Amino acid sequence: MLPNLLLNFTEHFQPLNIFNYISFRTIGALLTALLISFIFGEKIIFLLKTIQKNGQPIRKDGPKTHIIFKTGTPTMGGLLILLAFTTSTLLWAKLDNIYIWILLFIAVSFGIIGLFDDWIKVSKMNSNGLKSYQKIIPQIFIAFVAAYFLAENSPDNLHNSISIPFFKESILFLGIFYIPFTIMVIVGSSNAVNLTDGLDGLAIVPVMIAASSLAVIAYLAGNINFSNYLQINYIPGAGEITVFLGAIIGAGLGFLWFNAPPAMVFMGDTGSLSLGGVIGVTASASRHELVLIIIGGVFVLETISVIVQIISFKLTGKRVFRMAPLHHHFEQKGWAESTIVIRFWIIAVILALIGLSTLKLR
Repeated sequence: MLPNLLLNFTEHFQPLNIFNYISFRTIGALLTALLISFIFGEKIIFLLKTIQKNGQPIRKDGPKTHIIFKTGTPTMGGLLILLAFTTSTLLWAKLDNIYIWILLFIAVSFGIIGLFDDWIKVSKMNSNGLKSYQKIIPQIFIAFVAAYFLAENSPDNLHNSISIPFFKESILFLGIFYIPFTIMVIVGSSNAVNLTDGLDGLAIVPVMIAASSLAVIAYLAGNINFSNYLQINYIPGAGEITVFLGAIIGAGLGFLWFNAPPAMVFMGDTGSLSLGGVIGVTASASRHELVLIIIGGVFVLETISVIVQIISFKLTGKRVFRMAPLHHHFEQKGWAESTIVIRFWIIAVILALIGLSTLKLR
């Protein structure tokens, strides 16, 4: 909103040209989202505690320490994240950019699904919220809308195609399979982050790391000079996604202030489904879906651990891991929660650097 308004007055006041710069507006979006988090954080947490007398229900089959130390902690902290980054984005992004509206659409829609899920858990005092199909079906429909608009607004040379990492400007034409593939990326990313959100600070930092990496990719892909130099596919308008991701990082930092161990609030499905969906859309919009597998490797590992556990138990009656997702396995082995969280953060940083290296290794 600010650039759309203020850039009309650059003839009268030249310094307003600074709003043309994505880098400036990204920093502004980050700091604004962080400030909103600090201003409204305690108020929202107090409201959530008032509404949720007993906090988020804890899995009875989960680690016993969770029942001891986490009982009474409110959930739906994703509302704070959503408030911070949506408001900041509306202030700092150019609102004539289609990618911004696709991202906001996914963020809010997936957040609403998560909110319903969290509310059912809290109101019924049961760790089981919506049934799987009740979450997946609306996610698929919403992701279809996003995938359709991504396809319709693709450059001609990338229509219904994805980029192949490590190869110069290489693309793989998917044809009619592009939209189903994009739906899978968005829904898969959303639920992968949701599975990772099980310990204080475990999900939000890898989300910020992934957002930072994808912000670099989106900025470079949206700049014709940088994209030509790096020999990656140029995507007009993709650079504006950087502003949105800057707001995500700021909101994530603000939420971490309250979510750092011991957490004052959990993000719940309200936050995890929304953030995961946004990461998936960003990767699809910048045509780096395959690189997301590397950058979001922590989320991939957590998801694979659940899939392997289910398949193994159904086929053999035995479990591969002591408990799934993977972070619970290490808890059961006696690792301290802070140790697991920090080591997962380190892995997320390493994977993000490897993912970014694909920009040059071509």
